Amino acid sequence: MSMRAPPRKGENFELAADLNSEYKEKRKDAIKRVIANMTVQKDVSGLFPDVLKNMQTDDLEQKKLVYLYLMNYAKTQPELVILAVNTFVKDTDDPNPLVRALAIRTMGCLRAEKIIDYLCDPLQKCLKDDNPYVRKTAALCVAKLYDLKPELVIENGFLEQLRDMIADSNPMVVANTVEALSDIHIAAVASGATKDTFVVTTDIVNKLLVALNECSEWGRVAILNALSRYTAEDAGESEHICERVVPQFQHANASVVLTAIKVIMIHMRGINSESLTKTLIRKMAPPLVTLLSNPPEVQWVALRNINLLLQKRPDILTNEMRVFFCKYNDPLYVKVEKLDIMVRLATEHNVDPLLSELKEYAQEVDVDFVRRSIKAIGQTAIKIDEAAERCVNVLLELIGTRVSYVVQEAVVVMKDIFRKYPSTYEGVIPTLCANLDELDEPEAKASLIWIIGEYAKKIDNADELLGIFVDTFTEESYPVQLQTLTAVVKLYLQKPESSQGLVQKVLNTATKDCDSPDVRDRAYIYWRLLSTDPGAAKAVVLAVRPPITLPRTTVSPALLEELLGEIPLLASVYHKPAETFVGRGRIGADSMQRKGTDLADDRLATQKALQTVAAGQQAENLLDFDDDVPNDGQPSGLAATTVLASTPAAANLLAGTSSNPLDDLVSIFGSASLGATSSPAPANPMGGFGFGTSPLAPAPAVTPVLSPQPPAQPQAQSGQDDLLGLF
Repeated sequence: MSMRAPPRKGENFELAADLNSEYKEKRKDAIKRVIANMTVQKDVSGLFPDVLKNMQTDDLEQKKLVYLYLMNYAKTQPELVILAVNTFVKDTDDPNPLVRALAIRTMGCLRAEKIIDYLCDPLQKCLKDDNPYVRKTAALCVAKLYDLKPELVIENGFLEQLRDMIADSNPMVVANTVEALSDIHIAAVASGATKDTFVVTTDIVNKLLVALNECSEWGRVAILNALSRYTAEDAGESEHICERVVPQFQHANASVVLTAIKVIMIHMRGINSESLTKTLIRKMAPPLVTLLSNPPEVQWVALRNINLLLQKRPDILTNEMRVFFCKYNDPLYVKVEKLDIMVRLATEHNVDPLLSELKEYAQEVDVDFVRRSIKAIGQTAIKIDEAAERCVNVLLELIGTRVSYVVQEAVVVMKDIFRKYPSTYEGVIPTLCANLDELDEPEAKASLIWIIGEYAKKIDNADELLGIFVDTFTEESYPVQLQTLTAVVKLYLQKPESSQGLVQKVLNTATKDCDSPDVRDRAYIYWRLLSTDPGAAKAVVLAVRPPITLPRTTVSPALLEELLGEIPLLASVYHKPAETFVGRGRIGADSMQRKGTDLADDRLATQKALQTVAAGQQAENLLDFDDDVPNDGQPSGLAATTVLASTPAAANLLAGTSSNPLDDLVSIFGSASLGATSSPAPANPMGGFGFGTSPLAPAPAVTPVLSPQPPAQPQAQSGQDDLLGLF
């Protein structure tokens, strides 16, 4: 007879047994195992009642473990959490301040609606506790309670108590109180409150300045952020705040240093003394330099903020160029920021070591870094007129290396230098043209073509060079096609005798064989200009362009001031306002309901779109550009389409169940019959370009732009063949 093994109860059954053991150590060990399982995402919510029984204990470690379990599973077992309320209330009266603080912190973290009402009385006691550790914990608990139920905080007068606690004798209590009030203020503003919940007054500022030097890093950041919100009454108060905040520059924490710099930058606006402003700016340099000795991630944040500061105050780091030289082990994102800052710091006095450094970078193995380094050389040439020749010589040396990506980036940079200094460095052009075969990137090709077209009169074989690109016109990218078209027209206007065939070829190719509407349109414009008014063509195509300059700021002045007030938050790192990447309000039931209504909104929008199209049948034809009114009175174009709302495709589209909305949309519309009558073809395919006689003969009276089409008989077309019947 076979013996069957007893069924396995599972690990949770064993844990439940141990949690109810009569031995204290066994119960504590079981709680640790429960927490370990919870940490690795195992479901131990079924042990909630058993764990809850071990809550009443004098062992602080065990109590912390039970509280940790409660915080994790309070949302899934809200009814059972009420059983723990009595223990929480009892713990807030415990003689040990650590237990009192632990109890009030845990109650604030549970976020269970059913125990919020039981939280008010213990919180009132803890806000007035004799121990500062309990008070500072209770202050943060008020902010958590406001996030859950704002009206409860206002009804119980917790906001007034927090405002009174700013005068507390303990600096950490002051710091946590300021942090809580700031969080409540942000939440109130996000919910649309009109009244300011945290007004920073002169009295509060004085109390914050007293507590500033005694706080931890978190506390100092909170207090400094509050000081940055304050608007000083006069210049004397601004000077006083700046003097008291300057010692924070020596702090070891990068966040404290950057937040202190933010406070100084904001309150410097109210200082009238020029000498004091210069002194404050000079004192900012050493802490900013020190930030670059941090790990790469902190360096990058510091560099992004330094970039903003330099846009506002270019003289902050005038003598600190060498600090920003790239190290061999810097990550690329740090090197890129350093390059940008080096160009900002470049002056006539320090340009030589900068160019020497950039030349070294241009010989690195990292292609992206090399390209950015060459671009930095060009930016330096544009920024400093006296150094332009030295920059060009460095670029010529780099072109001499014959490394493909170096040559191509150098050509792009030289185009910008020619735009800044026209007719100055023409001796470089033969070297650039000699490297024509090295170019395979669209931007580099377009740059060289621009140079050839701009200086066509001085380049003897310009027509041969441009002919290479005209021969491969349809194979080139659109930017290269556009630049080729313009360069050939420039060549024709400067050397009409030798380039008639070339310009005729490129215009024919661009108007007939090119599939880009931009290229075709530009070709038609040039064609018409050359045919009718050569003087106007010269005025347009060969117009004198203003020299380019390097922008001093990358953002608008108003946005710059806003971002300086956001140092060292994400807004100042991204160089964008916070509302562009942070959603408003809290993620909760409201947002989920909004998501639920999105589908209905989409269906409504689809229905409105169909109604709009249907209404177009009675509207005028906006796509008919002819001056003649059709005699038959029948609608054409979009107005001639018929919407078949009863088709299955329309039903699918309206119901939002369409697998391919575009196909369904097309199939909704009935067949349309559009007649087309073409104008006779011109005798000269160049539209009166007159290449056989004079270089620029006037165009005849009739110069149709589009190539003629044979008369077409009106015929019905399906929606699939003719999208909406428009063409």
